Amino acid sequence: MTKLNRQQIVGFWAAWAGWLLDGMDSVIYALVLAPALTELLPRSGMDATPAHVAYVGSILFAVFLAGWGCSFIWGPIADRFGRTRALAATILVYAVFTGAAAFSTDVWQLGIFRFLAGVGVGGEWAMAGTYVAEAWPEDRRKMGAGYLQTGYYFGFFIAAALNYTVGVRYGWRAMFLCGFVPVVVSVVTLLRVKEPAKWKAHEAEAKRTHPLAEIFSKRYRRRTLVNAALLTVAIIGLWGGAVYEPAAITTLAKRAGMSAAEAAKMVSVGTGILSIGTILGCICLPPIAERIGRKTTVALYFAGMMITIPLAFGWAFYLPNGLVPFITVLFFMGFSGGSFAAFSLWLPEQYDTRVRATAFAFATSAGRFIGAGANFLIAHLVLGMGTLGKPIALTAVAFGIGILIVPFAVETKGQTLPE
Repeated sequence: MTKLNRQQIVGFWAAWAGWLLDGMDSVIYALVLAPALTELLPRSGMDATPAHVAYVGSILFAVFLAGWGCSFIWGPIADRFGRTRALAATILVYAVFTGAAAFSTDVWQLGIFRFLAGVGVGGEWAMAGTYVAEAWPEDRRKMGAGYLQTGYYFGFFIAAALNYTVGVRYGWRAMFLCGFVPVVVSVVTLLRVKEPAKWKAHEAEAKRTHPLAEIFSKRYRRRTLVNAALLTVAIIGLWGGAVYEPAAITTLAKRAGMSAAEAAKMVSVGTGILSIGTILGCICLPPIAERIGRKTTVALYFAGMMITIPLAFGWAFYLPNGLVPFITVLFFMGFSGGSFAAFSLWLPEQYDTRVRATAFAFATSAGRFIGAGANFLIAHLVLGMGTLGKPIALTAVAFGIGILIVPFAVETKGQTLPE
């Protein structure tokens, strides 16, 4: 196995740290949703009832996903100006606007800040995944994709730990202020990490290319649409579960007679368990994909989500003493959620260097617009049905559709990264 040089190691950890802090940022909102909206809704002319908190929370998350969708702009920037510059810029954008959310005085300001943070958050994955795929040697690239993806879910764990300490003691505004930390990673990325040799070799060619047009050329059109569809499935299903997991645990903990502080700590425990399961799923995915292929692996992980989401939200959530069963299922739901690592491995293998970042960014962004619409639908279902569990359980249907789409994808098992 090829030994990594210093630049490859530093570059990986910069990308990994950015992805970790990206995950932390995404989960901070879910963890502070209830207390933040409880304070801000009355200031916005609305009652802070549980139904309104869930409804407005869903709308704000849809706004966040719409920001993610706009993050496709980073792809052409990275293809034209370089991976590390674009990576640093995405980190800077989401750090600044996550921290700014701490100063929100009503839900409208919070929504604007979350939208702008989403533009940065959504771009980091494509930039980091493209960088690692091109910078690491071929015989280590595949495991590198799995390792990279763990960063996002370590971010879940960090967010849960912050909520357990900072959030419980200092409140939701302090949690958002923690989002300023990634600014340091952004500066380090710019100063210490060099561009991958693969991109440098095609830099002149990339600047003459119109990448958005090319990923919809006859050569790439089908795979671009299929990849976007598969990412849409993953985003709708996983985010439906991950975002509402804290609210579900809070409900179950209060039903079990716990205080608000005890419920907050139980949310941190549940989020930590979900994170551990997902990290293991990410690490296990590359060797599985190398053995049985990318398409079969994604189908298996999707099947896991199709089973565990209804188990958690459609069954355990409605048990008289459902807290422990719910958290237990979260581990297996997290493992199946490791399917996102497949895309860090798989998407770069399907495109040439000059359009790779654009293709990655488009596939990961397009699904977020549909995911935003799905969250609006979930919000109305939660409000109309007067319950959280059943509407979230229904998101498992998306994974059944995803399994039917998988056969149309391109299998790249055994192939090297295209030039």
